[in-house]
Amino acid sequence: MKNSRETGAEYEEKAAQYLQTLGYEVIEKNYRCKQGEIDLIAKDGTYLVFVEVKYRRDTRLGEPLEAVDTRKQHKISAAAAYYCFSHGISQQQPCRFDAAAFMQGKWTVIQNAFDYLA
Repeated sequence: MKNSRETGAEYEEKAAQYLQTLGYEVIEKNYRCKQGEIDLIAKDGTYLVFVEVKYRRDTRLGEPLEAVDTRKQHKISAAAAYYCFSHGISQQQPCRFDAAAFMQGKWTVIQNAFDYLA
């Protein structure tokens, strides 16, 4: 039996593969810093994309994207800001926050799932 971290890593890898079929170029997986973590960082056209990946076996715990609440959005935003700062990425670089969810055998990807929250 896999623990939740192992299951999360498995679906993050599957999400990376799926996003690549949509034209994303995955440049980093499981980025961690003291501000938080970002599941996937990718390029999609001119955008630098920070992707939160969610998996649910069923809806007993709610829809997977419901887990990307305001608190989680703040943490992802802070980690994204630190990533850009620490990698010397210009403030002119267009960025967005996407969410990828896997449930009942299919992927749902929401572009611009939320805005940057300071």
